[in-house]
Amino acid sequence: MKRKINYFERFSNWATAATGSSIAFIIAAAVVLIWAITGPLFHYSETWQLVINTGTTIITFLMVFLIQKTQNKDSKAIHLKLNELLASHEGASNRIVDIENLTEEELDHLHKFYARLSSLAEKEDKITSTHSIDAAEDNQKRKSGSQRPSLKTK
Repeated sequence: MKRKINYFERFSNWATAATGSSIAFIIAAAVVLIWAITGPLFHYSETWQLVINTGTTIITFLMVFLIQKTQNKDSKAIHLKLNELLASHEGASNRIVDIENLTEEELDHLHKFYARLSSLAEKEDKITSTHSIDAAEDNQKRKSGSQRPSLKTK
């Protein structure tokens, strides 16, 4: 499969690696130190202050977008990896493969299901014996011999 070269993608990968390095921090600290040392030379003038303020503002502005792009890419890659694991595992529920687009309220609702699953799993003998809410409920019913209310909600 031949991939199209995306120069912005390559640049942003390079910039992310470069700005997140120890050398980048050392360079930034050196710039601030040099700026501070030159204060008396420039009599702490407004121009002297403006240099550091303008420089840091521009760099911060650009870094916000670079960081967001990197986080979006990493998040997408992690979701794809998790989706692959869910899709490939026989015991996993495929219902949650594409939950990124749910509302916050829907995600909170799912969180309650998994909190309940966790409490049911704690009652199991083996950590890997429960694979879904339905299986956890069935396992718990069999163990206790009682008919508990369903975990399913509206």
